[in-house]
Amino acid sequence: MLETWLYSLASVIIVSLISLIGVSTLALKDSTLRKILLYFVSFSAGALLGDAFIHLLPDAVESGFTVQISLAILFGILFSFVVEKVVHWRHCHMPVSKDHPHTFAYMNLFGDGVHNFIDGLIIGASYIASIPVGIATTLAVIFHEIPQEIGDFGVLLHGGFGKRKALFMNFLTALTAVLGLLLPC
Repeated sequence: MLETWLYSLASVIIVSLISLIGVSTLALKDSTLRKILLYFVSFSAGALLGDAFIHLLPDAVESGFTVQISLAILFGILFSFVVEKVVHWRHCHMPVSKDHPHTFAYMNLFGDGVHNFIDGLIIGASYIASIPVGIATTLAVIFHEIPQEIGDFGVLLHGGFGKRKALFMNFLTALTAVLGLLLPC
């Protein structure tokens, strides 16, 4: 049991460290970063849409596109809309700056925290099944975390966070995977 716990903890720490991938932008000038920032945000949106339409929906409709699947998709869209309206409760005309980040950056942090918590749950549960399953799951999580964290970093920068603050906040949300790990273990 101790071996399973150590493997799980090491895996979650490695996955959490991937959130620091944005450190590669620290060497860039702010003007250069502003030019490529829109590509980071687009990359994030594309990764989410690709994951939903290439992986999740085909798996969900493997046995047929049922009313339950349709309702689940509609509920997900409605839930996301309500969360956005609650968090983004006012329209702001002030420009984005380091002193005034916009609320979508905070929404991104919340969503990333939930996502990483679930990653921790999945990694912990997979190591309980067996160490080879845990290692395979960790690799799968790492491969989907890389584009997701690049996109999250771009969204935080676009939302008005400075590079260092975006890195720090992105890493804090990545650490919620440790909390997710503690639940099944």
